Amino acid sequence: MGKQLCGLPLLLLVLLLSSINETTQLQSSQSQTLLRLQQLLYYPKVLTSWNNFTDFCNSEPNSSLTVVCYEDSITQLHITGDRRGHMLPKSFSIDSFVTTLAKLPDVKVLTLVSLGLWGRLPDKINRLSSLEILNVSSNFLFGPVPHELSSLASLQTLILDENMFSGLVPDWIGSLPSLAVLSLRKNAFNGSLPSSLSTLSGLRVLSLANNRFSGALPDLSRLTNLQVLDLESNSFGPMFPRLSHKLVTLILSKNMFRSAVSSQEVTSLYQLQHFDLSFNTFVGPFPTSLMSLPAITYLNISHNKLTGRLSTNLSCNSQLMSVDLSSNLLTGSLPDCLKPSSGVSRDVVYGGNCLANANEDQRPVSFCSNEALAVGIIPQRRNRVKSKLGVALGVTGGVLGLILLAGAVFVVLRRVSAKRKAIEASPRFIKENVSMGYTSKLLSDARYISQTMKLGALGLPAYRTFSLEEIEYATNNFESSAFMGEGSQGQIYRGRLKDGSFVAIRCLKMKKSCSTQNLMHHIELIAKLRHRHLVSVLGHCFECYLDDSTVSRMFFVFEYVPNGELRSWISDGHVGRLLTWEKRISVAIGVAKGIQFLHTGIVPGVYDNNLRITDVLLDNNLAAKISSYNLPLLVEGLGKVSDVKSLDLVSFLNLLAECVLLFFLRWDKLYQEKELQGVIKDEDKVDIYDFGVILLELIVGRPLKAKGQVDVLKEQLQASISADDGARRSMVDPAVHRTCSDQSLKTMMEICVRCLLKDPLERPSIEDVLWNLQFASQVQEGWLHNSNPPSIRGSPSPAASSRLHVTTLESPRDSGYEEHER
Repeated sequence: MGKQLCGLPLLLLVLLLSSINETTQLQSSQSQTLLRLQQLLYYPKVLTSWNNFTDFCNSEPNSSLTVVCYEDSITQLHITGDRRGHMLPKSFSIDSFVTTLAKLPDVKVLTLVSLGLWGRLPDKINRLSSLEILNVSSNFLFGPVPHELSSLASLQTLILDENMFSGLVPDWIGSLPSLAVLSLRKNAFNGSLPSSLSTLSGLRVLSLANNRFSGALPDLSRLTNLQVLDLESNSFGPMFPRLSHKLVTLILSKNMFRSAVSSQEVTSLYQLQHFDLSFNTFVGPFPTSLMSLPAITYLNISHNKLTGRLSTNLSCNSQLMSVDLSSNLLTGSLPDCLKPSSGVSRDVVYGGNCLANANEDQRPVSFCSNEALAVGIIPQRRNRVKSKLGVALGVTGGVLGLILLAGAVFVVLRRVSAKRKAIEASPRFIKENVSMGYTSKLLSDARYISQTMKLGALGLPAYRTFSLEEIEYATNNFESSAFMGEGSQGQIYRGRLKDGSFVAIRCLKMKKSCSTQNLMHHIELIAKLRHRHLVSVLGHCFECYLDDSTVSRMFFVFEYVPNGELRSWISDGHVGRLLTWEKRISVAIGVAKGIQFLHTGIVPGVYDNNLRITDVLLDNNLAAKISSYNLPLLVEGLGKVSDVKSLDLVSFLNLLAECVLLFFLRWDKLYQEKELQGVIKDEDKVDIYDFGVILLELIVGRPLKAKGQVDVLKEQLQASISADDGARRSMVDPAVHRTCSDQSLKTMMEICVRCLLKDPLERPSIEDVLWNLQFASQVQEGWLHNSNPPSIRGSPSPAASSRLHVTTLESPRDSGYEEHER
């Protein structure tokens, strides 16, 4: 008996050692790969801590070296060396190096900076098929960019700065659907840019400075998310480019532009902060509106041939801190807002012009006049030709105008005739086939801004028109047991279609007479609001009056979302089903993506959505779906249809004017003007505040019932951000405070506080919010694997999974907190 007892500890020790060996073996192949990379890089200083006993996945990260693991596999590798300007020895083989890297197949983020790498980037780089971010800047890589990079479908960021790459930017660059950052600064690329670059609708940063590019730029206005465009020190030109209206930084300096600066283009850049046109040959009037753009902080137009007379009463944005107007052909007087006496501390340079009463060196006015005349000789000659051509075109245009007017009258008469026929026919239901007016143009321009959004509506059936019989069948003829409640936009019924799928049906009673044609342009826009993070509309049904065929009721059919409101999974739920911290971050990302789609996924965007946490539902996979958003069906505001039988001259002229406007005006032009007025910019920040309140409840884990409570918690969060880890964790829901990393928590708190700022202009953009949330998710993922914290993971209860709970749009709900300052 004693011998058996003595052998028991020995047996346990053997089992323990064997388990340790198994754990080590799981990582041994990748550990050996890292050590082999250290050897191939000739043991750089940044890797001196690596040896056979290094626990790579649990090593303390720093700015020069970070290894992130997930499930015993390396997902991120960041190495920044100190060999800037020094190549590795001639015996170094880039081919062997990349072959070794390929043994880390799960790497998503790869940063290899200032390591002295040299040679042609091998084709086998595509073996790293999971790559999302590739940064090999500040090395000595040369030759063309390998075509094999085009197979990296997940690639989001490509940074090749400060190398010796050469050749053309390949046309296949447009086949990278997820590319958001493309930076090729300080290389030897040449030629013009491919037109396929314009198809990268998700591109946010395009940096091509200090290369040898030349020629005209492709149409960049299609890059609807582009925020940074840096083309400094190339030979682009001669025409001013067409630009995205969301640009924040625009650098065109040191190129060969020789055209006028398009006032229409630049005044629409309402987010522009940094604008540099210096050292070109831009001609024509200087758009003084640049100085008063709503976000401008830096303006440099120096060393051009820009003309114009400045006046003292020109206005400047209060945030404009640096202005360089030097070496142009400007006359008049320096604006008061640029003088030291303006009370705003600015760096202002304006020498080399012809300004009066200026302290810096100025030329005589005659110099600027003669130079401007010299620059304008060719345009003047062209104008003479254009004036003659203009007379001919004017006559032709007058004839065409009469033809178009006659056509418009014909269209009006056809519409009047069509309305009479509709009244005489008096059908109960009208099956609509053609939309009216400019909506077809609007909807043809409506497009998703990234590949992620294009895939957003996968899994949903095509939008369609339902019959009243289908609606009655689904609701069992609107029996009381199917009634779910009534909101400001009508009654809600639970339903089940003939194919067995569950839906929620909203019934709207029309308070004003509307024809199906008047409603169709709203319907067609609603049909585009389909995304994986929205409770999407599956279709509609019209019920019409028998006497005049106008719509009496309309029904919207929404998709079924089974797991109820988000609040029931955090502050109102049971312990067994509370969301983990990482799941809360995932839910926040889902809500943010839904908001991003509403703002930018279609044209025009949907803003001021009055979002509440009770509007966020969870599907079978606990993915977030926004159930209440600002549907573009303004029932209260729709005007009454004119009575065709009593159509007077005024009504006729109104219809005629409508036809002419529909013929000539483009909806996207109206939308751009709305952007210029700042309407959209303010509206999207309202949704940012609402999102901040949702994020706050996700963090603290308790319902927020008043605005004062939100303000107090925001101040507490702000104070805890700069405090220690314990203070931050004291703010978090006790159910998850032990399972969240400090960095992840801090990031979530910081973005939450910024969303709740009183000044809308100081709140972050939805893209900024998403970036921070995704960063918090990555940090949390790495921390979970490294620390293996205690699990407090909830799962849906059978009762919760089986019940039908759909809240759509403005369904009856307790918002959880009173109307707040947004």
